[in-house]
Amino acid sequence: MISGLTQGLKFVFNMSTFQNTTSSSIIFLLTGVPGLEAFHTWISIPFCFLYVTALSGNSLILFAITIQPSLHEPMYYFLSMLSTTDLGLSISTLVTMLGIFWFNVREISFNACLSQMFFIQLFTVMESSVLLAMAFDRFVAISNPLRYATILTDLKIAQIGVAIITRGTLILTPMVVLLKRLSYCRSHVLHHSYCFHPDVMKLSCTDTSTNSAVGFVALITTAVVDSIFIVLSYVLIIKTVLSIASPEERKKAFNTCISHIGAVSVFYIPLISLSFVHRFGKQAPLYVHTLIANAYLLIPPVMNPIIYSVKTKQIRRAVIKVLLSRVPMN
Repeated sequence: MISGLTQGLKFVFNMSTFQNTTSSSIIFLLTGVPGLEAFHTWISIPFCFLYVTALSGNSLILFAITIQPSLHEPMYYFLSMLSTTDLGLSISTLVTMLGIFWFNVREISFNACLSQMFFIQLFTVMESSVLLAMAFDRFVAISNPLRYATILTDLKIAQIGVAIITRGTLILTPMVVLLKRLSYCRSHVLHHSYCFHPDVMKLSCTDTSTNSAVGFVALITTAVVDSIFIVLSYVLIIKTVLSIASPEERKKAFNTCISHIGAVSVFYIPLISLSFVHRFGKQAPLYVHTLIANAYLLIPPVMNPIIYSVKTKQIRRAVIKVLLSRVPMN
C-alpha cells in the first residue's frame, strides 16, 4: 500500500513538473534537410548563393532608389518597401538555416523561436500588403494618370507604409501570445530550419483549437484578402487598358504592369505549392517538404530584384549607374 502511494505521489509530481515547465526553459531543435544530413555542407552552397543574391540585390535597389532623384516617385517608393521586406525576410532565416548547414547548431530557445516566427510572418504579411499597394499604384497610374501624383503623395505613401506595418503587427501578435499559454510536453523537434507556426503548435500537449482558429483568420485576412483585391485591381486595369484606342498606348500601359505581375507570381506560386505539398503530399519524402518550405521564403527575395532590374528600364539604368560608379577608374 505504501509502495503504491509512493508511486502515485511520484506520478503526480512528475505530471506537475511536466505541465509547469516554464516556456523560457524550453529548447526546440530545428531540422535541416531530413535524410540528407551528410550533405548539409554541399546543400549550403546553393543556399549561400541565394542569400547573397537576395541581400545584395535588394540592397542595391534600395541604394539606387535612395540616391537617384529620378526614382523618387510612388512606384519606386513601393518598390523600396518591397525590397525592405525581402531583406527582412532573408535576414530572419539566415542565422538558423546556415547555422544548421555549417555548424549543425539546431538548438533554439522558446522565446528566440517565437521572435523568429513573428518576424518571418510579419515580413511575409508585409510583402503581401506591399504587393496589394503596388497593384493599387498601377491602377491609379493607368486609370487616372493626370491625378496620379496628387493622389499618391509622399504623405499618403508614408501612411500606407505605416498601415502595412500596423496591420501585420496587430494580426500576428495574438498568434504569438497564444503560443505562450500552451504546454509543450511532446518532442521538441521542429520540422524546418526556422520556426513555423503550425510546427510549434503541433508540439503542444494542450488544446490548440483557439490557436488554429486565430492562425486561419490571420491567413484569410492577409494573403487571401490581398490576393482577391490584387485580382480585382487587374480586372479594372485590363478594363481600362482595353478602352484605350491606341494599340501602342495599350501595349505601353500593359508593360508597366509586367514587373508587378512577376513579383505577385513569385510570391503566391511558392505559397500555393507549399500548401498543396502539406495537404496532399503526405507520402512525399520529408526533404521535399523542407526544400519547398525553404524555397517559399527565399524565392521572392531572390527573384524580385532580378525581375525589376530586367523588366523596368529606369531601375536597370539606376543599378548599372550605381555599379559603374563603384568601379575604380584607372
